[in-house]
Amino acid sequence: MFEAVQTLKAEYAELERQMSDPELHSDQANARRVGKRYAALAPVVRTYAEWLQTSDDIEAARELAAEDPAFAEEATKLAARRDELAEKLQVLLVPRDPSDDKDAILEIKAGEGGDESALFAGDLLKMYLKYAESQHWKTEVLDSAESDLGGYKSITVAVKAKGTPEPGEAPYAKLKFEGGVHRVQRVPVTESQGRIHTSAAGVLVLPEAEDVDVEIDPNDLRIDVFRSSGPGGQSVNTTDSAVRITHLPTGIVVSMQNEKSQLQNREQAMRVLRSRLLAAAQEAADQEASDARRLQIRTVDRSERIRTYNFPENRFSDHRVGYKAHNLDQVLGGELAPVIQALTDADLAARLEAVEAQ
Repeated sequence: MFEAVQTLKAEYAELERQMSDPELHSDQANARRVGKRYAALAPVVRTYAEWLQTSDDIEAARELAAEDPAFAEEATKLAARRDELAEKLQVLLVPRDPSDDKDAILEIKAGEGGDESALFAGDLLKMYLKYAESQHWKTEVLDSAESDLGGYKSITVAVKAKGTPEPGEAPYAKLKFEGGVHRVQRVPVTESQGRIHTSAAGVLVLPEAEDVDVEIDPNDLRIDVFRSSGPGGQSVNTTDSAVRITHLPTGIVVSMQNEKSQLQNREQAMRVLRSRLLAAAQEAADQEASDARRLQIRTVDRSERIRTYNFPENRFSDHRVGYKAHNLDQVLGGELAPVIQALTDADLAARLEAVEAQ
C-alpha cells in the first residue's frame, strides 16, 4: 500500500510544479485536468503525512512513558488513530471510476404509463434539481419535450459543480447510481375512481465529456435541421432551429430543440454526443476487462428497475441495496443523501473485496 503512496506523492509534487507554471493556464482544458488530478491526490497525500506524523508521535510517547506513565495512555490513543488513518488510506487507494471527478449529464424519459409517466418524469426532475441545489451545483436544461398535461416526455439537464470538488463529491460520482428504471405507484390525476396505477420513467446519467476526453471527426457526423415542436407535435418555431446529429460510426443520435438558435442547439447536442461517446467507450473497456476489474468500476447494475416510489405508503425503496424509508415526500423534496450514501458504500465494499481477492 505504501509503495503506491510513494508513487502518488511523486505525481502530486509534479502536478504542484505544473500548477505553478504560468504556461499551464494558457490551456484551460489542460489546466482543469491537472487541477482535478491534483485535488484527487490531495487527500491521499494529507492522510499519509498524518499517518507518518502519528507514527513519530507514538514513538515519542512510548519513550516518554518510561518517565511518566501518562504518556502510555497517549501512545495507546495515537496507535488507534494510526489504525484509523491506515484504514482511510486503504479506502483512498481503491481504484475508482475514472469519471468520478466529472460533471454530469442527466436525462429523464417518460416510459410506460402515458401522461402519468410524463408527470412522474417531471417529479423526478424536481427531485434532482432540489438535490443539486442542496449540493450548491449549477443546473442547465439542455433540451426538453413537454407533455400535454405539464410533465416531460424527455428532458436533458447538465449538472455542474462549482470549482474543483473533493474526490467523490463531483456530480457524476454522486448521481451515477441514479441511472435505471424508476417505478411509481400512485393514483394518477387522470384517474376518476381512485385506483392505484403503476408507471415508470427512465433515468440516464452520463459523465460530461470535455474536448480533451473525446475526439470527434467532423466527417463522422451527419447534421440535420428541422423545426422544433411542442406538446401534441405542434410547431413552436417558424425556423429550422432544431438540430439532429448522427454519429455515423456508432449510430448514436442526439436531437436538440430547446434553444431558438440553431448554433446553440448544435453546441448543446455536441455536449451530449461527447458524453455519450465517452460513456460508450468506458462500457466497451469494462466489457474487455476481467470480472474483478468490472467490479471495481461498476458494481451497481443501472439497467434494471432500481427504485419504487409508493405514494399510498409514503415509501421509497431502492431494490439494489435493500434501502427502504417511509419519507417519500422528503425524498421527492431532494433529500437523496442517505440512499446515495448507501449505494456509494455498497460500491466501495465491492471494490475493496475485489482488491483483496487479487
